Amino acid sequence: MKTAFTCLYYLENDSNCLLEIKRNDLPANADISDVFRWLHLNKETSEFSPLTFRSMDSSDEVQERFFDEGYLKFNAQTGTYIEKFNSAQHQLENKKGTAISAELKKAISQYLGC
Repeated sequence: MKTAFTCLYYLENDSNCLLEIKRNDLPANADISDVFRWLHLNKETSEFSPLTFRSMDSSDEVQERFFDEGYLKFNAQTGTYIEKFNSAQHQLENKKGTAISAELKKAISQYLGC
């Protein structure tokens, strides 16, 4: 059975988790913004919120993602998420290559309704 989504990027700290997922359960003609989604999980409240992707930039060393809600800059080890209007900055650890927990998979599936 094909899984509903694949985690492409996974960054976290003690209180926040940012993930990019690719939906595998959508039709081939689905809008790209539905297929690729960035999510922010507030671990303290267990609440997900979508990040509205606007653009990206990348080099061999650094990746950048621009969202309506803020800005993410990361490399292979660490990242920084800056909320809109610089209301908060979050230092994150890049967990790319680390499998997300079964609990987190379940929570994402519930959030996505799949």
